[in-house]
Amino acid sequence: MTIAIHPTGTQAIDQPIKPLSFDEFLARHGGDNRYELIDGEVFDLEPTGPHEEVAAFITAKICVQIDGRGLPWFVLQRGLLRPSNIDMTAFRPDVAVVDRDQLTQEPLWSDQSILTLGSSIKFVAEVVSSNWQNDYARKVEDYAVLGISEYWIADYAGLGGTRQIGKPKQPTLSICTLVNGEYEIQQLRGNQTIVSLTFPDLKLTAEQVLRASR
Repeated sequence: MTIAIHPTGTQAIDQPIKPLSFDEFLARHGGDNRYELIDGEVFDLEPTGPHEEVAAFITAKICVQIDGRGLPWFVLQRGLLRPSNIDMTAFRPDVAVVDRDQLTQEPLWSDQSILTLGSSIKFVAEVVSSNWQNDYARKVEDYAVLGISEYWIADYAGLGGTRQIGKPKQPTLSICTLVNGEYEIQQLRGNQTIVSLTFPDLKLTAEQVLRASR
């Protein structure tokens, strides 16, 4: 069954989906941070309450690290990542840490909250919803190509496939670290300690992140 998101926000079943260009997506959904565009298809990010609690927890802990180290970074609130090498795609990461010193290289930033270069982003995190395939497959590939050095996948409800989080499925935090252009992925659960190369002073366990909504 195909579910298309129409400009009115309604859904139509079993009707062909017309791919949207980035400009069309921006005109229709640019002001609503629950949507992103992948290969011309609009995805509802489904920001439930628990989803937002996990994202807010990660954001709060990361902000403490940024402030404590006096880094010229900030957490993007409502922006889009439109990779210049990928057509008809605009990601909206749940958490994205931006390097303020790199923004002079961003062609759209002065007028719109849109990033095009992976070099502007130091860290991303996605909180998994029912569109989990995008977080575990598409974004793992594209964030690596963009050169984003660290990517967290916070699967607090254990929604991912067994290939991604094992069997039986359970809440899992995947830490993706860029090595030679590809992500090395470490899966953490329970009281296992997070080791972050971007934030080496971070003292958190997987459970603290994954249970932030409880």
